[in-house]
Amino acid sequence: MQIHLNGSPKTIPDSMTVATLLQELSVPPTSVVVELNKTIIQPDCYATVCLQDNDQVELIRFVGGG
Repeated sequence: MQIHLNGSPKTIPDSMTVATLLQELSVPPTSVVVELNKTIIQPDCYATVCLQDNDQVELIRFVGGG
């Protein structure tokens, strides 16, 4: 199945959750905000939200500085 990850097409297995996607990408869940189809997903829902074909996923990283 195809999703759009940060604007780029990505092929993923069917029934992949947000948590599994983050694990596959080696992205710690505490370091990003996940936006799915323009809706922010709460971190406690990452394990239960399944991605669908053509979903738009944006991973927004926290950046420190000053």
